Amino acid sequence: MADRNSPHLVGFISRKFLFCMFTITTFFFIFSWFFVFRSTSQPQFIDHSLLPNSKLFSTLENNEKTQTSVQNEIQSSSIPNPSYNALVRCGSSKVPLKVFMYDMPPEFHFELVGWKAEGDNVWPDIQTKIPDYPGGLNLQHSIEYWLTLDLLSSRFRDPNGVYSAVRVLNSSEADVVFVPFFSSVSYNRHSKVQRPQKKSHNKLLQEKLVSYLTSQEEWKRSGGRDHIVMAHHPNSMLDARMKLWSAMFILSDFGRYPPNVANVEKDVIAPYRHVIRSFVNDSSGFDDRPTLLYFQGAIYRKDGGIIRQELYYLLKDEKDVHFTFGSIQKDGIREASQGMHSSKFCLNIAGDTPSSNRLFDAIASHCVPVIISDEIELPYEDILDYSEFSIFVRRSDAVKEKFLVKLIRSIGKDEWTRMWNKLKEIERFFEYQYPSKQDDAVQMIWQAVARKVPAIKLKLHKLQRFARSDVGRKRNSTSSLPWSKHNS
Repeated sequence: MADRNSPHLVGFISRKFLFCMFTITTFFFIFSWFFVFRSTSQPQFIDHSLLPNSKLFSTLENNEKTQTSVQNEIQSSSIPNPSYNALVRCGSSKVPLKVFMYDMPPEFHFELVGWKAEGDNVWPDIQTKIPDYPGGLNLQHSIEYWLTLDLLSSRFRDPNGVYSAVRVLNSSEADVVFVPFFSSVSYNRHSKVQRPQKKSHNKLLQEKLVSYLTSQEEWKRSGGRDHIVMAHHPNSMLDARMKLWSAMFILSDFGRYPPNVANVEKDVIAPYRHVIRSFVNDSSGFDDRPTLLYFQGAIYRKDGGIIRQELYYLLKDEKDVHFTFGSIQKDGIREASQGMHSSKFCLNIAGDTPSSNRLFDAIASHCVPVIISDEIELPYEDILDYSEFSIFVRRSDAVKEKFLVKLIRSIGKDEWTRMWNKLKEIERFFEYQYPSKQDDAVQMIWQAVARKVPAIKLKLHKLQRFARSDVGRKRNSTSSLPWSKHNS
């Protein structure tokens, strides 16, 4: 038997040991790359509870599984998370948007709807009585009212509820700054000049607004880029909009704005509040709605609304098509509600501007919208696919002889029923109410604002890049002057 201490044996054992170590190391190296390739080649599932409006993307069962797994992970972690229990308790993983609201004088907001302040009170006691908003067509542009009420209720609402925005009292903690100016009602009620005045009250308020905002530290700090200004009525803020262009506007459309003042990247499109009655407990199917296509409203309009007149002459004699003049006067709203509730398709045609409240009347009626407005921008379209429940027709096609009627008649019962069911599913996104409810119009608007916040912060951070250098340059410039202290 060979001697264990033989140099030949020792060398053999050493070489064998090194070979084994090399083999084992190579195996683990290849095995680890197998997992890398597997992880990068397989499609990854997205946790939709992290996305805005997660109810669109996930079922209740998936949400419960996600919450359970996250809770187990947090409980096993040594890092405390005091806010988690509150988020799970309210059934949502969405962190509310933090909003600072100016305590502006009442003349800018509730005084415009008839509320009278007592003493030094800036806001009404909404726990006692909520001021009424003017009715009729005023309601379609009433978003300023609903958003302001939602912020005012932050301090006393149910802590177990689900909310998209919360009011903070320190502007340095806020994501955005809210300007509570009721611009739409200001235009509707106060745009006429009252003698002996030379300017309308609406115009005077806009001048005061510009002066107020530009003097605030919050505005100076961001140049207004993180401010929210409501101008939902197309004619509201006509005098102030060019001076407040840096702010985020909440609008009905971009029809009367130059693109450098308002655009889809910077601003938010909000729905009109529908005027006709909601179709509650709607069980009417395809065969229960005798009218094929419905439109009732102003026919003779200017600008892009001229198409209404062209379509009227093309459609007025078509079978099963209702195309007539109408208004909200007398029984106008009741008649329109009955007409839309009994129609399969409802026309939404561009008026003086690209948008119209008829789209939202149609949604509330579960009447499939037929949208003829090439320049229209739609609320929440970054997360909502309108083609699932609406028909879009280009203006150039709509005015062709028989094109529109043939297109509508080609849509069968099954396809219509699918869109009808989708309308009933998404109608809550367009309902304004107080108090707000999960994923109603108020909360959906706040969520749309929240999706703009990262872009706002990016701009503000970029502006801060050379802040120190700019201060130094100004100091050096001042010190070089002949009358500066440095040279005295």
